[in-house]
Amino acid sequence: MNSQLTAFITLCCTSGVLNLYLCLYVFLQRFNYTKIAQLFIGYTALITVYCFASAFCIIVTSLEAIKIWTTILYVGMATSAPLGLLFIMQYLGFQLSKKKIIGILVIPAISIVLVATNDIHHLHYRVFEIDPVLGTPYIHQEIGLWYIIHGIFTFSSMLVAFLLVLTHWKETAKSYRPQLIALMCGQLIPIITAFVYLLGLTPQGIDPVPMVLWASSLLYLWSIHSSRLFRVMPVAKDAIFHSINDGVIVLDESFRLIEFNKACNKMIPPLKRSMFGMDFAKVWLEVTGQSIPFTWESVVKTQEFELDLTDRTYQVRISALQHVNHGSGLLLIFTDMTEVKNLQKMLEKQAYYDELTQIYNRRAFFQQCNQAYVEAKGTSSSFTVVLMDIDHFKHVNDTYGHAVGDQVLVHVVKACQDELKPGELFARYGGEEFVLALRGYTLVEGEDLANKLCQSIELQPLKTTEGIITTTISCGVAEGTNGEETLYQLLNKADKALYSAKQAGRNRVHVYRDNEKAKIYNH
Repeated sequence: MNSQLTAFITLCCTSGVLNLYLCLYVFLQRFNYTKIAQLFIGYTALITVYCFASAFCIIVTSLEAIKIWTTILYVGMATSAPLGLLFIMQYLGFQLSKKKIIGILVIPAISIVLVATNDIHHLHYRVFEIDPVLGTPYIHQEIGLWYIIHGIFTFSSMLVAFLLVLTHWKETAKSYRPQLIALMCGQLIPIITAFVYLLGLTPQGIDPVPMVLWASSLLYLWSIHSSRLFRVMPVAKDAIFHSINDGVIVLDESFRLIEFNKACNKMIPPLKRSMFGMDFAKVWLEVTGQSIPFTWESVVKTQEFELDLTDRTYQVRISALQHVNHGSGLLLIFTDMTEVKNLQKMLEKQAYYDELTQIYNRRAFFQQCNQAYVEAKGTSSSFTVVLMDIDHFKHVNDTYGHAVGDQVLVHVVKACQDELKPGELFARYGGEEFVLALRGYTLVEGEDLANKLCQSIELQPLKTTEGIITTTISCGVAEGTNGEETLYQLLNKADKALYSAKQAGRNRVHVYRDNEKAKIYNH
């Protein structure tokens, strides 16, 4: 064996020993490191296999032995490059799913199988034999189709890993940049060596890559001890940016779109990176079909708006932003408030709406009516209230049961709503009593409406499984007469009129008049 081959073997073994040391060292210290150490252990273990198998390919003398060690070599070589890519991706904060990992390792797995079975199909090597001129261990080989595919994939894996690290250089703090240097060189050294090999500038049949991997190993070793490669790793800015649940949009000083995160893209699907540099008002109009629903003046304040595109409610916070290059801009943070708003509506409905009839309850009535009554008095507008009571309701419950009684309540409400105008304040006052507040109605107008409601309900009997039930109501009507009178006093007048109507035989309307007995109106 000549001195050149001895040097090759020595360099391959040196690379193998250093990578084996790295693998074992990190493995023994794995509990003190971050999760990326696991991928690094696998990466260096495969490089170790690659280096030692390369050395044995040079040592053995028979073609069969060379083929066996070449297959073992491919176990390390074919998988170490994509595993190195996965290591870099996890280091930079990429989310690695099982599907991604399996997808990246499919081609290496195929390569190993095809190399092991090459004598059957010759897809990887069309010719693989001892060099007739140089003899063992030099190999004369002619590459096949899969060799090209494998080579492109391996070279691409290392190049992508290198470029990923390079693109994160600017956003990485200076204290972490030595780590990036080690990682970039760890990918760049085999890339350059493999390129030289493909150009035919190295001895035929001898792979020079494992002979230079000792340099990458020393860089990794230096980085582990000097810059805490696995103890502390810089999480990429975009990894944090895209992991935020809130949508984020960044604008420059001219209100042009310069960045948005994944959450924002989910909120507004038509948003595209091709829109970078466009005026944000045009972008918003294009992707949502509406003008910007918030104003720039409310910096550091929050605003809520509904997005018709997705039928959801968002809260936007706008704050001033100072860029690294000393330019100014705006940061827009969108929070999806739809579920909160739906919950608020549900709670409001429970608090202010009657569960059975779905109209206002007593609490909501007083809240709404007090305000309307004060406004009416302030403008000297007429204000009339009508108290209604379902006649003989207890008899209905006792005869037919509470389920039918509930149907009667709903039936009466529906009949009243059919006669009322939108916006008129109608509420369940309690039990079988209902109240109607009529702003702008005089006593006579309120009385006419009450009579109309009585007639409508009487003429619409309720059909139930228990039979047809004719329902009637009694009404008491009162009008606010002076500025000192409270809503409770007005309702008390209507209640007196209602009591008079019931005493007089029910199914009728009584109105309350000051200094005068309630007047009876029969149908």
